[in-house]
Amino acid sequence: MGRRTAGSEAYRRRFPSARARAALLAATVVTAAALPGPTAMADGTVSGTAYAFAEDARSVPGATGTTDAARLQPGRTYKSTLPSSGKAYYRLALDATSNTYVSATAVPAPDATVSAVEGIKVTVQETDGSSCSFDTTTFGAGRSPHPIAAWGARESGTSRCQAEGMYYVVVERVGAKDPAPAAWDLELAVVEEPGLAQPDATRAPLAWDSATPAPPTDEPERRPGGAGFATATSLDQGVWTDDIEPGQTLFYEVPVDWGQQLYATAELGTAGSGSGYVVGALDVSLYNPARGPVEDAGVGYDGKQRSAALDPLPPVAHANRHSFTDRVAGMRFAGSYYLVAHLSAKVAEDFGDGPFRLTLRVRVAGTAQEGPAYAGQSVPDDVFEVTGQDRGAAGSGGAAGGDAAMTALAAGGIGGGTVILVGLGVWTAVARRRAGLAG
Repeated sequence: MGRRTAGSEAYRRRFPSARARAALLAATVVTAAALPGPTAMADGTVSGTAYAFAEDARSVPGATGTTDAARLQPGRTYKSTLPSSGKAYYRLALDATSNTYVSATAVPAPDATVSAVEGIKVTVQETDGSSCSFDTTTFGAGRSPHPIAAWGARESGTSRCQAEGMYYVVVERVGAKDPAPAAWDLELAVVEEPGLAQPDATRAPLAWDSATPAPPTDEPERRPGGAGFATATSLDQGVWTDDIEPGQTLFYEVPVDWGQQLYATAELGTAGSGSGYVVGALDVSLYNPARGPVEDAGVGYDGKQRSAALDPLPPVAHANRHSFTDRVAGMRFAGSYYLVAHLSAKVAEDFGDGPFRLTLRVRVAGTAQEGPAYAGQSVPDDVFEVTGQDRGAAGSGGAAGGDAAMTALAAGGIGGGTVILVGLGVWTAVARRRAGLAG
């Protein structure tokens, strides 16, 4: 990811929720032939490089102005299109006390041409056109097309955008050099955070342990990454490996509770052949539970092993939101934090198609603490907490991407070439609950 800019007040965990995804795994057993692996897609791309949109994402148009803007609901994920020029408008109906966050993930085609300064900008505006927040993310030095996300917010308790009523989300492209670029796919995720029952600190903690501990040295365990936020593979503290191809992006998530600190390093293994140097070859980005960008690190590649480490991050605390530093302000809630690794497509030009070995060293330091006293429930209702189910998924790696659960079901006697639907009552209940969230 490239350089990010945000407004002074800019600041999912998983979509769909963990409960909904668990129900989906219980409801559907797919043949072994459908398990993750390189698969030809209808458009000719390979599933290894294609972005996995949330299965329950609703399609909405991006309006060219506020008049016809489609309404977005908290707790929902949407699929839309970002035009080659102009802006895409959406609307939000908000109360006066909650914080609402909208994350937009831009997905260019794998063969798109992008520049280092090209990217996506998200703005939340009042009906009079004044901005509540804005955030910009660019592709950076690697100049490799891959999913990038920016977010916007309407926060209560600040100096602006406090009234109940209608607000607008504006998504646009920035820095385009191509006079006729192709449109990008877009995934939108909306979450709502309740206000506090009692007033909180009005500024971020001034001191925290900024020393970086030694990365874990455990024996690496293979943990295939997901292809999108909705299919991110859960990780616990430890050392994890997977194969990554040029142009591919892998998604992981790590549960981080209140008071805990996350440290992560990504390593790219040696190349088997080739020579040269690729600027910004490996990029690792961290997103918070609302899919808001927190921090990123990148490194060039000359065929030798290379590593990129995230700068030290503060312990998760509600008061972090008052910081003017993005990487501090982003660590404002507990939940699942996303580690997103991308290998530049340009690596193939000098070192071949790979795959290359990616190693993630993850450390979660500190003891979990009590969270803030919220005055209500978040939407989705488990987005800003770490549950026992989350910790179990991080240990097995199965609940997020579904691999372990699918393996267990297959071991129970499901034969190849068979598709069996079970637990339809559970799935129906989940569907009704989702419908209830839409209001």
